[in-house]
Amino acid sequence: MEPAILITTLACGMLVSRVGLPPLIGYLVAGFVLFLFGIDESSLPLLEQLAELGVTLLLFAIGLKLDIRSLFKAEVWAGSSLHLMGSMLFFIPLLKLLGILGLEQLTGLDLNQLALLAFALSFSSTIFAVKILEDKGDMQSLYGRVAIGILIMQDIFAVAFLTISKGDIPSVWALGLLLLPFARPLIYRVFDRVGHGELLVLFGLVMALVLGAWLFEAVGLKPDLGALIIGILLAGHSKSSELAKSLFYFKELFLVAFFLTVGLNGLPSFSDIGLASLLVLVVPVKVALFLYLLTHFKLRSRTSLMTSFSLGNYSEFGLIVAAVATSKGWLPSQWMVILAVALSISFLFSAPLNAASNRLYIKMQGRLKRLEKYPPHPEDRQINVGNPRFLILGMGRIGSGAYDELKSKFDGEILGVEHKQDLVDYHKEHGRHVVQGDASDTDFWEKLEHAPNLELVLLAMPHHIGNQFAVEQLQRLNYKGKMSAIVQYAEDAESLKSTGVHCVYNLYEAAGAGFVDHVVNDLLPDSHVARSNAEEMKTKG
Repeated sequence: MEPAILITTLACGMLVSRVGLPPLIGYLVAGFVLFLFGIDESSLPLLEQLAELGVTLLLFAIGLKLDIRSLFKAEVWAGSSLHLMGSMLFFIPLLKLLGILGLEQLTGLDLNQLALLAFALSFSSTIFAVKILEDKGDMQSLYGRVAIGILIMQDIFAVAFLTISKGDIPSVWALGLLLLPFARPLIYRVFDRVGHGELLVLFGLVMALVLGAWLFEAVGLKPDLGALIIGILLAGHSKSSELAKSLFYFKELFLVAFFLTVGLNGLPSFSDIGLASLLVLVVPVKVALFLYLLTHFKLRSRTSLMTSFSLGNYSEFGLIVAAVATSKGWLPSQWMVILAVALSISFLFSAPLNAASNRLYIKMQGRLKRLEKYPPHPEDRQINVGNPRFLILGMGRIGSGAYDELKSKFDGEILGVEHKQDLVDYHKEHGRHVVQGDASDTDFWEKLEHAPNLELVLLAMPHHIGNQFAVEQLQRLNYKGKMSAIVQYAEDAESLKSTGVHCVYNLYEAAGAGFVDHVVNDLLPDSHVARSNAEEMKTKG
């Protein structure tokens, strides 16, 4: 039956992704289909083990991307905490009322069980939000960072529940885990030496599954908590992002097993689907609560709305909480199926809502502005650019070099834009006029002040998609000046030229021409032929 399982899962995932929805909905459907053909979770013990690995690697990956400082921002820690409490205060009476009205799945549930369900329903989907933000290019936007911070706080709440639910008193040796931060220099030294290939992947698996999950379980703590903490321990390393990318497909593949096991718990009845649909109808309450809280933390109405839409769904962590609760006998097993259906339906509505979020904001802008508090959040104010003649988007090595070359002739008339705050601080220390912003993010262009004398925009961002997006935004703002861009591939050059970029420079060709010119000037200063060849190479580049 193994080939049939793989084929069914692949087919369902492809069918769902073709209509623009996350493939994980297809994996849930595949689980239901396989159950229909007589396959259940007990007959596939390996699948359950892979599902556990998927959850462990998910938490490890979250830890790798976590900037602890971001969690101490009020809109993140207080916003997520208040939303959790508000959601539970809303869901507990609602579920009780539905039970009184005669819904059989809720009849007879006590207050503790209702609180467990309310807790599971309070979460928003990390997987869905990250995919939406990546597809829109808004991972580095303020609303994207706030959404991810809130999701990580929710994940921490879930991990705390999973740890408590284990029920065992930790061993006295658990105190030894407090020494882990002192081992970080040694771990980092190993991290430096594992290279970039399969050794990096093995290192990540050892960190997540051995030093994290196995070690924490050995001293009586939840393995998932160990994976999260070890991920956080490694987050400060320069290769943490590379490690997260190298483990990405392992994590995604093992999470497929998790969603399959959810579907293998049983088929939903018509009443289960009806209750799940009722739960989806109250998702706008979750969105409205996020919107209310975030505007009260002085974020702009647009930032608050975009963040709230990203979080307007149910979560795979809700399923994980429900899976633990049903395995412990705290909830009837049918709730795994009900929550899985509610999760899937919430994605069906959330995907188009996020796609249309900007248009919806424009329509509701007048009413939403009334929610805003003043003065606005320091990170959500208009970006003051002054009155530059030259704008450089992307202040890496190429952007910095372009800035310094222009500065020798047009000092005081140049502005650089860079999304990494540490680079912005570095450039300011070296006397460059640079502001923090991500030109591949719609939010940046919404907050950018008008620069009437702007003559030239240099697109020096490392990714073609980001440069192309910036061109589209400049055209939307009716920019009439010149644009120049760097590219790595010939097809990217043609794409940018077709959208109106006036000058495009191939990074590798220009580097080759510059290299030859440097060699000629330094080693063959008197060679007429060499100088002619260098000029010819520069012309072709």
